Amino acid sequence: MAMAAAVPALSAGTVPLGVLLRREVTKERMERPDVLCGEASRSRKGEDFTLLRADAGQRVSGDPSTSFSVFALFDGHNGSGAAIYAKENLLHNVLRSIPTCLSRDEWLAVLPRALVSAFVRTDKDFQSVAGTSGTTVTFVIVDEWVVTVASVGDSRCILESADGSVYYLSADHRFDSNPDEVERVTACGSKVGKMDIVGGPEVGPLRCWPGGLCLSRSIGDFDVGECIIPVPHVKQVKLSNAGGRIIIASDGVWDDLTCEMALDCSRGYPSDVAANRIVNEAIRPRGIRDDTTCIVIDILPPEKLAPTAPKRMGKIAFNNMFRKKSPGVPFKTDSEYAEPDVVEEIFEDGSATLSKRLTTGYALEKIFAPSSCAVCLVRLKSGQGISLHANPLQHEKLQGWQGPFLCHACHDKKEAMEGKRRRKDCSPTVFGHMC
Repeated sequence: MAMAAAVPALSAGTVPLGVLLRREVTKERMERPDVLCGEASRSRKGEDFTLLRADAGQRVSGDPSTSFSVFALFDGHNGSGAAIYAKENLLHNVLRSIPTCLSRDEWLAVLPRALVSAFVRTDKDFQSVAGTSGTTVTFVIVDEWVVTVASVGDSRCILESADGSVYYLSADHRFDSNPDEVERVTACGSKVGKMDIVGGPEVGPLRCWPGGLCLSRSIGDFDVGECIIPVPHVKQVKLSNAGGRIIIASDGVWDDLTCEMALDCSRGYPSDVAANRIVNEAIRPRGIRDDTTCIVIDILPPEKLAPTAPKRMGKIAFNNMFRKKSPGVPFKTDSEYAEPDVVEEIFEDGSATLSKRLTTGYALEKIFAPSSCAVCLVRLKSGQGISLHANPLQHEKLQGWQGPFLCHACHDKKEAMEGKRRRKDCSPTVFGHMC
């Protein structure tokens, strides 16, 4: 894959969600944006699938002003079963993981955790369907000017703001570009290395053995082993009312185009035309070598029918740092936020540890019912649930509440994903997952 320069780690503080949303109830309240989308695809194996729902649902049933949009790309491998299953079930699992009767800031705050639960549940449920296929997932939720992205695999999601700055909204889970994931998978007992041709040199990208998968995170891929996990990287940002453009594309695009090339060939065109231009540019040098899919989403000020070229022309500025503030910074008046094109980070976490992802952040008691599994939501009888807490000190922070809890099946999956339990029924074929 053609990779841009590595993005350095972001600093600790993020903009408090409440601060961002309070600006929207002032006299200068931003109107809801128009969300336009287009897609294009060239198929070789028929394993890429998309989900485009400009009106995916409403935070408050019956209130159109609370609607949100969902866009997703599923790049399957070793068959299309996992990609189709994820397309049909993932959104439902996300929505059922969010409690009802939440305010907008609460709803947005629980989204990252709901996405983690839903990805793991979708993976777990697909295991009961059987099949050895797998899929990458890039899942985008747009709620007014707030964008939340969850990703596993190597499809990429980028954002170009109105001033021409570019932000990465997804993570790359290829072993070649992610040494932390190499270390994690190796610690779980698998081997990571290039293909070893008998009597010849090692060739190709780094892969997980047995199985030969070059990705460390996906939905499915059960015969490779449960060190290949469905726990997504999640990033949540807030755009200014100048809007921006989001590009989601499978590796069929990024193997031949850099982010700069994709933006250069599509800038200034409507979303549907832009998606086609990106796909055509990707396949132009060498033809269709893989399924090649692109989704373009324009988040625009109301009544602005098409994007215009960003103010900053010339070489693209890859903005590795979002504007952020410490949670302790007091709320300021709108007049002090005069930068119209700033993209502000609300949340980011890419940890592979399920216990960490489900036990930090907002109002746990509100998110997970004391009598339900935090992943599959099955009702638990008294004493049945297994607490996610690995550190007893965490109990004190929650004022005696010991949750969230997992059922025995989801706890076993958590242990396996974290390398604490090896599958006994795993007998993968050596070349089963070449992708």
